[in-house]
Amino acid sequence: MTSPPQWSRRRFLFTSAQTTAGLFLSPLRTPTARAASAFGYSFERVVEGIVRSQGRGVGSVSITDGYGVHRTASDGTFRFLADPRARFVYVSLPAGYRIPTNPRGTGRFYRSLPHTSAAMEVTFELESLTESDENHHFLLLADVQTENAEETALFRSTTIPEVRSWADHTPGEKFGVACGDIMFNHLELFPTYEEAVSETGIPFFQVVGNHDLDRDEWVDVASTRTFEQFFGPPYYSFNRGAVHYIVLDDIFWYGGGYIGYIDADQLNWLKEDLATVEPGRLVIVMLHIPLASTQHKRVGQDRPSPSGIVMNRAVLYRLLEPYQAHVLSAHTHENEHLFEGGIHEQVHGAVCGAWWTGPVCYDGTPCGYGVYEVRGEELRWRYQSTGFGSEHQMRLYRPGELSTYPDHVVANVWNFDPQWSVRAFSDRGEELDVTSCPAPDPLSIRLHQGPDLPPKRSWIEPRLNYHMFCCRVSQETRSVQFEVTDRFGEVYRERLQLHT
Repeated sequence: MTSPPQWSRRRFLFTSAQTTAGLFLSPLRTPTARAASAFGYSFERVVEGIVRSQGRGVGSVSITDGYGVHRTASDGTFRFLADPRARFVYVSLPAGYRIPTNPRGTGRFYRSLPHTSAAMEVTFELESLTESDENHHFLLLADVQTENAEETALFRSTTIPEVRSWADHTPGEKFGVACGDIMFNHLELFPTYEEAVSETGIPFFQVVGNHDLDRDEWVDVASTRTFEQFFGPPYYSFNRGAVHYIVLDDIFWYGGGYIGYIDADQLNWLKEDLATVEPGRLVIVMLHIPLASTQHKRVGQDRPSPSGIVMNRAVLYRLLEPYQAHVLSAHTHENEHLFEGGIHEQVHGAVCGAWWTGPVCYDGTPCGYGVYEVRGEELRWRYQSTGFGSEHQMRLYRPGELSTYPDHVVANVWNFDPQWSVRAFSDRGEELDVTSCPAPDPLSIRLHQGPDLPPKRSWIEPRLNYHMFCCRVSQETRSVQFEVTDRFGEVYRERLQLHT
């Protein structure tokens, strides 16, 4: 049978990409003597081993030291010279195999690489899945950000039981991702996070956030040491079904603070990693600081803060051009959908809301997390508010609760994107005129506005957001029903009784 034209083109592009990559990649990638001298390590560190499952080698699996990417031979073996700076050797987990885990449920796809001149032998044992992972699910937990035992207890008593219930009732392959700021600077609490996610029954991957760093270090390369002790390399990739997942470290620590930036070593690694992925495939990138943001516009600033976006994101956009790329990020404690560089980016509301001060984030988005379903190369999602059912996708306010729109019913539709529709109807059945009304959320105003609120974190303030909608109502209107339809055709309704 003749392949369809689109498939033929994709196969040609993939073959061309492999051929081109082969011109630049040798079987042994030798670090330069200059680099070796700079770090004081021998650059003759041979790493060899095998990736196998049920006693047989697994071929065409990507192996990396975080600098070069190498592929296993048909018998599963590999051999390369490690970069003198490398701290790990790790595998890009292929589709069709169970996610290996540490004793407490976090992903273990890596081995520590000692800085010696001795050769190292590594074996990666994989276990085949009993069912296809072509269709699978995952959760994204942004900014868990616990600082003490009290907040850890809140995380374990609110979010974790819900995740466990979701896992118990969701069929097929599934995993979780903590999308950075797992801690609020107190890295000694990492074991409490591990204990919590171990209760969910699903493996978890981790993204490093700016509050997960060793902040007493002077340089970026040393700032993730504690994170690495618990979770391994801060950037890596893995595969589930037809999807290639990439986790990046976009926190560049300069001793006195940080900026959003992806360094050259990581970008070079990413280029080699993507060279193994067929153009046109769905690639999901997860990182902590958003690539882009509208936050600076919403707070009245001329340009974004260097710590609020990724300063060199244009390079990443170019690397992702050949793929169906989708970016998932965190950091801002707000929900936002962004479209830049030809990519849809989702910025997630926080598990901790506004740092465990109450039920909502800065923008009124409830404490919660992202729920994702993959069907082949089709990605679907929703935002799950902690303590509510899946139908809870908006909050309504009476006229007068938002002073800038005194005669309007106001709706916060926190997961809105341009492919959603928002409609409203009166009790008489007439459709009302709904308009976008950028504003702070009234509940956030009540909880966060002013020098003494909230008592636990008085520096938190409500922020104007772009997912507020309003409709003017008359005094005769007894009730209003908002009806929102998401990009997947799911319809959500909420009714507000004004008077009897």
